[in-house]
Formats: sequence, structure tokens, C-alpha cells
Amino acid sequence: MELRQLRYFLAVAEEGSFTRGAQRLRVAQPAVSQQIRGLERELGEALFSRTSRSVTLTAAGETLLPHARATLASAGRAKDAVQALGKLLAGKLSIGLVQAQPDEVIATLIGNFHQRYPDVRLAVLEEEPAALLDAVSSGRLDAAFVGLVRRPPAGIEAEPVSAEPLVVAVAPGHRLAGREALSFAELAGVDLASLVPGTGLRTVLDQQCDRAGFAPRFVAETTDLALLADLVARGVGAALIPASVPAGRHDVVTIPLAPRLDRRIALIWRGSAPISPAARAFLALARASRQGIDPGSRGAGAAPHATRGTE
Repeated sequence: MELRQLRYFLAVAEEGSFTRGAQRLRVAQPAVSQQIRGLERELGEALFSRTSRSVTLTAAGETLLPHARATLASAGRAKDAVQALGKLLAGKLSIGLVQAQPDEVIATLIGNFHQRYPDVRLAVLEEEPAALLDAVSSGRLDAAFVGLVRRPPAGIEAEPVSAEPLVVAVAPGHRLAGREALSFAELAGVDLASLVPGTGLRTVLDQQCDRAGFAPRFVAETTDLALLADLVARGVGAALIPASVPAGRHDVVTIPLAPRLDRRIALIWRGSAPISPAARAFLALARASRQGIDPGSRGAGAAPHATRGTE
């Protein structure tokens, strides 16, 4: 059953004539008759009683009439909403990122949004996770990409956007460089470089060391993931780091964790208040991109999703 068939059916039903229905639709009468016959064959019922003087609805036609009206009205509203969204998408969209967050998925998502909605001015803020969460909660940011190590607080919703394994990074001459895999327990007594306390990566590192029964021995701390890799390359300890950070470097050796531990990044937004059309479109694009579908007709709402991960 096609929308065109329903439009033709409705025109004939309301006009009481195939001729007047065709005139209303601005199409040839044979085309209208053909579509109605196709609809009747699909439904297995005659929709009109036809005589030389009149066209009236059958019982099947009377049953279909309100459903046809409702379906066409709903389709019209959907079209209007999408077109209105495209026209309204201007102004500013504020997005937060964890400092030095090297994630190709996120950069691609922001780039795709700009290509789709070039009239929206993007403001991208780099901050620490706590500051980003506060900015989203207060409405200063429309959305932010963060690593979550627990359920988001009340009023905040989250949509996972990417995941990658965490690895132990060391310099080529480090005593662990030849290992094929490492457990957290084997990091006991090893000099460690890390992000500063309060970051998701540091939180996970502290938690995993505690579970393994030892206190980590930190020799360096930084707020910058790229600098963390540089420190490791120069022999300043080992580091727990996302696999993508040192990818392609020859001065850093990465060792998988056993069992595997993933870095999970989520897009968060304030679910307790209305959001702008631009923010709604960005959220829809994020969800659709993750699901591998065309986001043009997707809504932006998302159920709260608790995810565990790091910056």
C-alpha cells in the first residue's frame, strides 16, 4: 500500500467522482483508476460502488477512509517537521570535548554535521570531564563527549559513540616491551605515567590497581594524552593509554591487557530540558552514524545509557 494510492483513494472518496478526483490531483483519470484498482487488488475488496451516475464508498471503502486520512496526515507532518528542521538549523551549537581526545569517530561526526548543516556555527570547548559535565548540566554546552565510568547523574542522558582497547605503553627498551599481554597485577612496582586525578583514564587506572591489590607508583602526571605518549617514549614510566594514541609511532611499544579493557566514549546531553533544533539534529546524527543508517529522518531523543570507560 503506497501513499500515492491512498491520496488517489481519498480524492475520489471526497469528490464522489473519478473525474473530479483526477482534476483535484491534476492527473489523468486513467491514472487514478489504475491506482485505485491496484489498491483494491492488494486489499482484496472493492472500495467503490461504480454506476454511470455516481461513485460511492463500499463498506470496505468506509472502513479504509479514516485510516487513509490519518496516514496521509501523519506523513505530511513528518515531511513538514524534517523540512522545518532544515530551515531552522542556524545559529550556534556548543560541543565539549575532553582535553586532547584523539578520536577519529568524533572528528568525523563533527565534520559530517558541518557538511550537512553549514549554517550552524560550531563552538568546540576542550575541558576536563567534571567541567564538561557541569557545563552540560547548566545548559552552557548543548552536548559533550566524555568517558563515563559510572551511570550519568540525574538529568543527563548518554549515547555511546565509540570504543577502543586500552593498552600498556612503554619505551622500546623497557623491561616489559617484549611481553605479548599484561594483567594489571603485573604493573605492581612499575613506574607509571598517567593523566591527572579526576580524569576517566586515571580513575580506571586507580580502580584496576586497587582491585589487583597494590597502590600504583606514579612518576609523572599530565593533562595531555599526546604528551603522555611522548613521556613514555622517553622512558618516563609505563602508561595505560588508548590504543589509537601511539598508533603508528615507532618509539612506543603497546602491550594488550588481559583481560581486555575498553575506552568507551559517550555523547552526553541534558535530558531534563528542551534542546535546540541544532542540538537535536546533532544527537540524531550521532546515533544514526553509530547504527550505520541515514540520519536524515531520525529523531534525536535517546534513552539514558550507562557506559563504562575513560577519557
